Amino acid sequence: MKARFSALLLLLPVAADAGAPPEGFSALFNGHDLSGWHGLNPHSVVKLEGEKKQAALQKQREEFAIHWRVENGELVNDGNGPYATTDRVFGDMELRLEYRTVAKADSGIYLRGTPQVQIWDKDQVFDPAKPDRKPHLGSGGLFNNTPNTPGRDPLVVADKPFGEWNQFRIVQAGARTWVWLNDQLVVDGAVMENFWDRAQPLPAQGPILLQTHGGEIRWRNLWVRELSAPEVAKLAGGGRP
Repeated sequence: MKARFSALLLLLPVAADAGAPPEGFSALFNGHDLSGWHGLNPHSVVKLEGEKKQAALQKQREEFAIHWRVENGELVNDGNGPYATTDRVFGDMELRLEYRTVAKADSGIYLRGTPQVQIWDKDQVFDPAKPDRKPHLGSGGLFNNTPNTPGRDPLVVADKPFGEWNQFRIVQAGARTWVWLNDQLVVDGAVMENFWDRAQPLPAQGPILLQTHGGEIRWRNLWVRELSAPEVAKLAGGGRP
């Protein structure tokens, strides 16, 4: 019993107000420092090659700690700089996290290195001059999918008011994605398109990226687990997580 208790203690995060990972999950963020993460904005390097690309990638790694910090067990970005990118890559998985942001901010979560589960300021007024940009419909949709396709916009508005923490549960199996925001289903098994080359399928693996885009955003309780083969088969057969 003592050995089991000691093993459980090792799973507890160091931050006082962070929770323990649910059973079967592991922590992506240790609540202490930026270990396990690096800086990357893939959009800025996708067309570069050779030494220019390597230099740009190195610069983004160096800039990472300028714009990202750990505060009260939270991973905090000042609204600028490269995106927080996991050193590890993931395939079929379940991801849970919490975020808190500010008015007019724009962010998102890249799955397998691909944009993205969108985070909006839902109080923004819809602009008819930009018909494909619909922040008033809320967060959680697959914003970089083709407009007017399933999953591109969330099924319901589930965002909490500014100042409160929002919770995501995201399941990725093959190219299909399910998203719950604050326990409400906002994407129901939609196919996530490969933004980088829509003629190609979604990559089988890739890192998780936390986007920064114009306003402070805070993240905590970032947990992930890999899906088992039976779970993936069930979802491929039309099941739901």
